[in-house]
Amino acid sequence: MTLDFERLQALGWLFDGWPQTGPWADAIAQTHRLAPDARPARVVAQHRTGYEVSDATADAFNVVSLPAWQRPNLAPGERPCVGDWLLITGAADGGAEAQTLLPRASALTRAAAGEHYGQQLIAANIDVVFLVMGLTQDFNLPRIERYLSLVRGRTQAVVVLTHADDDPSDGALAGAARARLADLDIPVVAVDAREAASVAALSPWLGPGTSAVVVGSSGAGKSTLTNTLLGHARMKTGAVRERDARGRHTTTHRALWRLPGGACLIDTPGMRELKPTGEEALDEDGFSDVAAIAARCVFRDCHHDKEPGCAINQAIATGTLDAARVANYLKLQEEIQTAAARKAARQAPRSGNRKPSRAKLRRNDQRFGKSE
Repeated sequence: MTLDFERLQALGWLFDGWPQTGPWADAIAQTHRLAPDARPARVVAQHRTGYEVSDATADAFNVVSLPAWQRPNLAPGERPCVGDWLLITGAADGGAEAQTLLPRASALTRAAAGEHYGQQLIAANIDVVFLVMGLTQDFNLPRIERYLSLVRGRTQAVVVLTHADDDPSDGALAGAARARLADLDIPVVAVDAREAASVAALSPWLGPGTSAVVVGSSGAGKSTLTNTLLGHARMKTGAVRERDARGRHTTTHRALWRLPGGACLIDTPGMRELKPTGEEALDEDGFSDVAAIAARCVFRDCHHDKEPGCAINQAIATGTLDAARVANYLKLQEEIQTAAARKAARQAPRSGNRKPSRAKLRRNDQRFGKSE
């Protein structure tokens, strides 16, 4: 099959060869044995009933998903999400069917809301994550660090501070963010999301073929930023509440858009709750400086409270570390350990010593001729 690689690369395709080379060669070869006409397409939108994809022949069209992807008990990582690449067959104008999900080069995940452990995929095959926060009453440095805990070590992170034109602190909030993240090599960019000239500051991370995702709280300006980058209004926007500067959910589902400059941008609904998955490593995820100092504590299991020889407490006392930032580090560390324990418990094989159910005992009694 002859493919338009220029258009595929504009969608974020990773390599030129087809199907012999690249990170997906084995999966492609295996699928081609059963479906020789299968071709790549990228998931651009995900709905409850199915997916929209794009390939080199059409911008967006519906595709019939595999029955296995509709099973309610299927692990989230085993079904496609926005940004994934599929192999499909059939025409774009009707009858297109998914054949397989290609392996992910990267994925952004968070723990699903609720008491029980579960993971939620946010986007796949991404190169950069724009962490968006407004310079308003809702500005929160610990929340930025919480977002970074999900991103760092997986892909490039850029902190985007919107509402720069309405900054009540006359630039002090943006300065605080830059100072707090200065040692972590994390870019911090303040923009007016409504102005194309201001948003152009993000162009270094939006080169042709790049895949970016926008994440942040409701009201942070994600949809406004997306509209400005697109050059026209495609996403619904809304005003923030005056009492707390928070917004309502105007984006209801994730969607991938092709930008005029050749990059792909995924917009996501606002996230009120941001829980670790248990797979984060804070020595890489926004707290590498704190973790490096903690490694110098006298005791390996130091809780950084009142233990003698605690390097963290010494760094706070000398002003090397900010006490509030250390408190956020310890809180996230505890949440990550709890999530990891829940994950391990969920994945552990069931014990063979469990008591049989009453129904099973009743069936055994009937099988062997025993009466109740």
